[in-house]
Amino acid sequence: MPVTVTDPAELDLSRYVRPGDTVVWGQACGEPLTLTEALMAQRAAIGGFRCFLGIPASRTVRPEHGDVVEFVSYCGSGGNKKLYSAGVLDVVPSHYSTLPQLLSDGSLRADVVLLQVAPADADGRYSLGMADDYVSAAIPGARVVIAEVNDQVPRTPGDWMPTAADFDVVVPTSRPPAELPAREVPEQTRRIAERVAGLIDDGSTLQFGIGALPEAVLAQLADRTDLGVHSGLLNDAAADLMAAGVITNARKSVDRGRSVTGLLMGSRRLFQFADGNPSIQLRGTRYTHDPSVLAAQDRLVAINSAVEVDLTGQINAEVAGGQYVGAVGGAVDFLRGAARSFGGKPIVALPAVAGGASKIVGRLSGPVSTARCDAGFVVTEYGVADLRGQPLKVRQERMLAIAHPDQRPALEAAIDNAGVLV
Repeated sequence: MPVTVTDPAELDLSRYVRPGDTVVWGQACGEPLTLTEALMAQRAAIGGFRCFLGIPASRTVRPEHGDVVEFVSYCGSGGNKKLYSAGVLDVVPSHYSTLPQLLSDGSLRADVVLLQVAPADADGRYSLGMADDYVSAAIPGARVVIAEVNDQVPRTPGDWMPTAADFDVVVPTSRPPAELPAREVPEQTRRIAERVAGLIDDGSTLQFGIGALPEAVLAQLADRTDLGVHSGLLNDAAADLMAAGVITNARKSVDRGRSVTGLLMGSRRLFQFADGNPSIQLRGTRYTHDPSVLAAQDRLVAINSAVEVDLTGQINAEVAGGQYVGAVGGAVDFLRGAARSFGGKPIVALPAVAGGASKIVGRLSGPVSTARCDAGFVVTEYGVADLRGQPLKVRQERMLAIAHPDQRPALEAAIDNAGVLV
């Protein structure tokens, strides 16, 4: 049986975390706040160790913690931007589908896993509540698993429902989980969302990423019927469509009747909707991003964003202005899955301009996160470019047509000077 620490103030993590260890916890709303706050507060007593971070929804981890802790992540999103700018975060450019292997027995193998779970039911089964995602893959190989049992975490049906035997330490708490509420949608984003929504038919199964754009797309779908969800995350906007009967999952070819997701990423409204809801199922990354599962899902529409796209369809989703702000993440996994899906649509959406600079470019200013051979639909507020199966010259023409009108002359000049971009 696990050790139970009834008073979190008495939790001494130096008994469990050793110098040189790698510590992993659930990202975003799945962060076990009591445990991560204690870990940062006790870092000096523990000695140097490494933490693998996902997208943060809290301000628990700060640049000053880099005095002892080595931080590594798959992304530069959210609060990770400050860590990266301060020089205390390193980034592993990784497809999301490969994270489970890296965390279980690869270069990022977890020694200690910190979990946030909902209390056990009558059968002694806990719920991962907010996040299965990649964190469950890290558990089998870990030396220590510490569970924060929070009675304010929703009990969400999942693929894996642990028992006390799966934990080494249990810390009961009662506190609101971290939230990522929806943000106000700018007019430019709304126009892009309208273009994307025009590509989504009744009966489609949706994948969507984090941020205002996916939420704005979902807000445009109230008149659709029998949509489904198979996505790395579930947000407030998706919960609203489920409550309204728009998302029913009735026409999914895989996991019919259920919205499958790796984690909940939203506000208390989402958490309350998910609590005990049998139409939502948490699954691990090995399933949510499995190429065979995605390909078998008919009419899979993958909606992802980018920092910039060049005139041939190469996509940079990682670096802007020399700063690491995004990720390779699950975009390629889902774009390829949607491309193989019967009736599927791989979509990348972005503004034509941001901060006065064109996001449709002659040459990428950062890395190629997604190769042009994986490009499908590229959407801006000025239109939709279908690049599927198109040669380079046609791609250039279609990408020019969705660039900002003021930027098109410079892009045309780049083509005249370089010919077909290679």
